[in-house]
Amino acid sequence: MKKSLLFFALAVGSYGTIHAQTTTSSVTGIVKQSTGQTTTGATIKITHQSSGATFSGSADSNGRFNIANLQEGGPYKIEVTYIGQKPVVYDNVFLKAGEALQLDPVFAESSETNLGEVVVVGRGLIDIAEDRKTPIAVSTISKQIIEEKVGAMDITASMVNTPGVYVSGQSKGFGESSMTTRGFDQSNTAFLLNGQPINGMDNGRVFWSNWSGLSDIASLVQIQRGLGSSKLAISSVGGTINFVTKSTDMQQGGFVKTTIGNDMFVKSTIAYNTGLMKSGFAVSAMVTGWQGNGYTKGTEGAGQNYFLSVGYKVNEKHNLNLMVTGAPQWHNQAFNASLSTFLKEGRKFNPNVGIVNGVERNVRKNYYHKPVANLNWDWTIDDKSSLSTVLYASVASGGGQSSRTERDVNPTPFLASQVNNHQWYGVVSNYNRKLSDNLNFNVGFDLRDYKGEHYIQVTDKLGQETISHKGNVNYGTMTTSNTYSTNPWKSFGDKPKNAEDRLGWDYEQMIRYAGLFGQLEYAKDGFSAFFQGSLSGQQNSRQDYYLYKVGEGKSKDVNNLGYNVKGGASYTLGNHTIFGNAGLYSRQPFQNNIFMNYRNDVNAEARNEEIIGLEAGYKFASEYFDVNVNAYKTTWAHRVTGSSKNATAKDVAKYNPTNDPSILVEGDYLYFSNYGVKQDHKGIELDFVARPFRGFELKGFASIGDWKYDGSATTIVRNEKREELTIEKRDLTGVKVGEASQTSFGLGAKYRIVKGFSIDADYRRYEDLYGSLPANTPTLKLPNYELFDAGLSYRLVVSPKNSMSFRVNVNNIFDTLYISEANSNVDPTAGSQYWKGIDTSNSVLMGWGRTWNASVKFTF
Repeated sequence: MKKSLLFFALAVGSYGTIHAQTTTSSVTGIVKQSTGQTTTGATIKITHQSSGATFSGSADSNGRFNIANLQEGGPYKIEVTYIGQKPVVYDNVFLKAGEALQLDPVFAESSETNLGEVVVVGRGLIDIAEDRKTPIAVSTISKQIIEEKVGAMDITASMVNTPGVYVSGQSKGFGESSMTTRGFDQSNTAFLLNGQPINGMDNGRVFWSNWSGLSDIASLVQIQRGLGSSKLAISSVGGTINFVTKSTDMQQGGFVKTTIGNDMFVKSTIAYNTGLMKSGFAVSAMVTGWQGNGYTKGTEGAGQNYFLSVGYKVNEKHNLNLMVTGAPQWHNQAFNASLSTFLKEGRKFNPNVGIVNGVERNVRKNYYHKPVANLNWDWTIDDKSSLSTVLYASVASGGGQSSRTERDVNPTPFLASQVNNHQWYGVVSNYNRKLSDNLNFNVGFDLRDYKGEHYIQVTDKLGQETISHKGNVNYGTMTTSNTYSTNPWKSFGDKPKNAEDRLGWDYEQMIRYAGLFGQLEYAKDGFSAFFQGSLSGQQNSRQDYYLYKVGEGKSKDVNNLGYNVKGGASYTLGNHTIFGNAGLYSRQPFQNNIFMNYRNDVNAEARNEEIIGLEAGYKFASEYFDVNVNAYKTTWAHRVTGSSKNATAKDVAKYNPTNDPSILVEGDYLYFSNYGVKQDHKGIELDFVARPFRGFELKGFASIGDWKYDGSATTIVRNEKREELTIEKRDLTGVKVGEASQTSFGLGAKYRIVKGFSIDADYRRYEDLYGSLPANTPTLKLPNYELFDAGLSYRLVVSPKNSMSFRVNVNNIFDTLYISEANSNVDPTAGSQYWKGIDTSNSVLMGWGRTWNASVKFTF
C-alpha cells in the first residue's frame, strides 16, 4: 500500500514537472502578404518532430496568431499555409522555457506548385496533377496570370503561351474563340469544371460565350496534354483542361474592379466574402456586367456573370459547398470571307453586316443563358479513407439568329433563331482508400442524364404581318404571327408552345450515360506509378415531332459500351524526373453521328472511335531553372467528321446536273460527312522557366508537331434538306491536319522593377498552319505569323486590409496582319491574285489587330 502511494505521488509529481515544461512556451506573430497586407484565416501548424505531437491555430481578422502551451526544446517544424499561396516553413525550431517566439510569416509568392492549397472542396474529384509526381505533360496557369492576361478577352487568352495549344476565332465575336490541343479541336479535348464534365453531350463542343465568367471565378486552369490524370470515363484525345473555381473564401473581404478596352469595352465586377462565421457557414458572391462594340464591325455584345458559393463545415469529417454560376449574354457574330474582300475592306470587315429594311444591321446573333449548380460533399471517413461526391445540374436556353426564307411559301426574308435548349443532370462520386503508406486506391461512378430541345422560331418578321412555312408532316402550310425574344434572360419563359411557331425542325435528343472508374497509385522513394481503368455505357435516342406522324417520331434506343485504360510511371532523383505513360480509349460516337440526316435513321458506320496514346518526358526543377521536355504519339481511328459550306456555281453543276431548284441552288448549304477517317499526331514539346535573379522571370515554350490524315475516307454529300446527293471515296494519306499551328514557339519575360510594379512581354511565332479540311482538296497551308504582347502591373497597399491594383495590356503591339483560319483551298487560275502565296479568293478569317485593355481593382 505504501509502495502504491509512493508510486502515485511520484507519478503526480512527474506529471506536474512535464506539464510545466509543455505549457511555458509559445509562438506568436502576424501573417502578411508580400504587399504588407495582413492575412486572415491562414493556418499555422506546429509539429514536435521527435514525438509527432501537433498544435495548430489560425490567424485572426488582423492576421495575428498565438499558439501556446508548447514544450520547451524541440525540434519543431512550423508550417504557415493559405489558399493559393506558397507555404512558409520553419524547420529545426527550438524553444526556451517560458519563451514567446515572435514570427512574422510573409507569403512571398502565389503557389503554382502547392495545388492542394487551391483545391479546398471536391478533393477526390478534381484531378489536379502535381508537377513532379504525376507522369503526364502538364501546364498550370495561376489566378494571377488569368487576371493579368485575359483582360477583355475569353479565358482561352490565358492559355496561348502553352506548348501544343493554338487559339483562334476571336474575330468572330465575344466568346467565339476556339482552341486546339496537339491538333485536336475542343470537341476532342475534355473540359472539366471542379470535376464536372462540361463538353456538350451531343457533340462534345464547348462555347466560351457560355463560360465568360470563368476568367472571374477561376482559381487556376490546368492543361493536361495527352492522356491526362482524370479518373472519369472521358476520352481526352488532345488533352484535359481543368478549371478550378474559387471556393467559398474563409477570409472576410471583397473587391470592386473595372476593366475598359478597345471598341468601347467596359466591364465592372463586385465581389464579397463573409468569411467563416460562427455558425460554420461562409458565403462568397460576385456579380459582373460587361458590354462592348466588338473588334470586328457589327459584333456588339453584352452580358452578365454571377457567382454564389456557400460553404458549411458540418464538423471535422464533413464539408459541404454549394456553387451556382452563370453568364447570360448576347453577341453579334462575324464569319469567314474571301481574302480579297478583307484586303480591300480591312480586317474588321464582317460579311454578316448588311442593309435590312433600310438600316445597316448584323442579322447573325447568338444569345444564351446556361446556369450551372453543383453541390460538393467531402466526407473524411477515417484517417485512411474519404468520399467526395458532387451533384450537378445545368438548365440552358438560347440559340443563334440568322436570316431565313421559306422558299415556296414565304420567299421574303425574316429573322429566326435555331434554338438549342437543354437540361443536364449528373452525379460523380469517388471513394479513396489508403491501402498502405505507399499504395492508394480509388473507385467511383459517373452518371449523366441529358435532354436537348431543337427547333426554329421567328425573332423578327421584318415588317411582315405573318410568316408562312411548311414541312411538318402532320400539317400543311402554317402561318405564325408570333415573335420570340433574343434576350437571354427571357429565353427560358419565352418559348413557342405549338407547332405553328416551330419552323424547319422540331426534335429532342436524349442521352443517358453511366460510367465506372478505378485507379491504383503507388509511390515510394522517388518512384511513382498509376493505373486507371473505366467502363461506360451510353444510350442515345431522339424524338422527332416534325418529320414523323404523331406517335411515330420516337427512335430506337442505341446502346454503346466504351472503355479506357491508361497507366504511367515516373522516377525522380534529386532535381531530375523521367516519366512515361500509355493509354487506349474506345469512345462512343456522338449523338449527331449516330442518327443520320437529322432523322431517326441510325448510321451503321458510326462505331466506337479508337484512340491510342503514347508519351515520354523529362522534367528538371531547381530554385533558378525549370524545364519540361516530352514526346508523344496519338493515333485516332474510325473517326467521323463533318463540315459544311455554301454551294458555289461549280457545286451546283456537280451535285445538281439537272439544275432542279428544289435540290440545290447557289448559296444553299452543303453538308459533308466523312467516315473511316484516321489521324496520326506525333510531336515534341518543351517549356521552361528561368529565375536568374530576384524579381526577373524568363519563360519559353516550343512545340513541333507532325499531324496527318491516313488512309481513305468515305464522304456523303447532302443538301439543306439532308437529302443525299452523292457518295465519294477520297484518299487522305499524308494530308495535313488543319485548324492549328503544327510548329509554334514563344518567349516571355517579367521583371519586377520595384515592389508592387512589374512589366511583362510575350512573343509567339506560328508555323505550319493549315486551314480546315475542305470537301474535295487538301488543307490549305497558311502564312507564318508572329505576335508581340506586353503589359504592366502596379499594386499599391493603402492599408493593412486595402490595396489598389492597376493593369494595362497591349496585344499584337505591331498590328500584324495575319490569317488565323481558313476553310477552303481554291484551285488557282490564270487570273488568280495572291497574298503571301495564298490565292485571295480563298475563304479565311483574319486575326485581331492591335488591341488594348486596362483595369483597376480595389480590394477591401
